[in-house]
Amino acid sequence: MLMTQIAQDIDLIQGQFTASEARDLISALINEKINFHKVQRLGQFIHDDNSDDQESRERILQLEKEKETMKEFIAGARTSGRKIKITGNIQISYED
Repeated sequence: MLMTQIAQDIDLIQGQFTASEARDLISALINEKINFHKVQRLGQFIHDDNSDDQESRERILQLEKEKETMKEFIAGARTSGRKIKITGNIQISYED
């Protein structure tokens, strides 16, 4: 099969949300990414209990920090009675 398309964009999230909806949506996405890294770490450990998982640990900490920052931002919107606009686009491409 010949692949002619080398890139793809996916509009994952597009629209306005209440503060609660935005918090739930973004939290779910971040939690899924954290779980992905935890599974990766577990897989590495099962194959090699001496493997270096520093990169995954750092990414998990970064994602947890981002989640807290997001919650604070959304709390500000809730306090002021504002809606949240979210635009989330995923770009996929081949890498040589």
